Amino acid sequence: MRVRPEQLANQLARGLAPIYLVHGDEPLQIRESLDAIRSAARDQGYDERMVFEAERGFDWNRLRIEADSLSLFAAKRLLELRLPGGKPGDQGARALKDYAAQRSPGVSLLVSTGKLEGSALRSAWVKALDGAGVVVQARGLDPRQLPRWVQGRAAASGVRLSAEAARLLAERGEGNMLACAQEIDKLGLLYGQRDLGLEQVAAAVFDSARYTLFALIDSALAGDLARTARILRGLRGEGTEPALVLWALGRELRPLCSMAYGLARNEPVEKVLADHKVWESRTGLVRSALRRHALSSLQGLLRKVGAVDGVVKGAQAGTPWDELTRLTLELAGAELKP
Repeated sequence: MRVRPEQLANQLARGLAPIYLVHGDEPLQIRESLDAIRSAARDQGYDERMVFEAERGFDWNRLRIEADSLSLFAAKRLLELRLPGGKPGDQGARALKDYAAQRSPGVSLLVSTGKLEGSALRSAWVKALDGAGVVVQARGLDPRQLPRWVQGRAAASGVRLSAEAARLLAERGEGNMLACAQEIDKLGLLYGQRDLGLEQVAAAVFDSARYTLFALIDSALAGDLARTARILRGLRGEGTEPALVLWALGRELRPLCSMAYGLARNEPVEKVLADHKVWESRTGLVRSALRRHALSSLQGLLRKVGAVDGVVKGAQAGTPWDELTRLTLELAGAELKP
């Protein structure tokens, strides 16, 4: 049986299934689904929990041996199998199919992994677990759905957000539900249970530091050289780690290169922006950067990210902040001499 994360609570209330498979690419939903299953197991008398890491070289016979062995301390047990990469291999696939066919009484198996592609979802071992238990797929929300989810999540914790405030949190999280949840928790700690509008949320979300990485990236994309230089000086003066600034630049340059490639193939800019799920509030900034830089220019900047990484790590000569300044100002449109 397949259920969505928001349906899991109702299923658990009817009793713990003999098998659970939790997979997907949304960290918050995966974490909370696993926590919900563990909590339900404890509440229903599964007093012993054993965890297996199915990495390379894992002995799959251990799963059956442990499931069939009697415990001196607990009548019911939860066996948790963590499956990195979602590929158990031939031996693991057989072991999971066999387990689904011959389940042990008083034992529930919880398998967790990352995103399973279409071929994996159609595999015999996934079908076997699905047929014998419950499969939970954690998928991120469409950007258009995220503000409403933010409002609902906040309301559940007693924080009531206006539509504008929820939209700001969603845009700040850029589709990352875990980041949004952390910001909601922060609001609860700062303000308690009350109604919050855009101004209060903005003051809390954009932390008290005068300059932020988000402001730096937006300023560089907009081509505002003077402001970009000021923010860089502020970040340096506040002791921000150069590696963090470089990470933010690389994170922005990679999708820009991909978008520039689409434009070079004569794809409409609206299609390119939609394909890369650019938030509406940032389309102007991204358009500005794409007008200023051709594909070859952005590819050159991305190569420089690798070179600056060597400087930051001490593997190459140079001053990290000097190199970061050059790289960021070039993104903003400065023509610097070699």
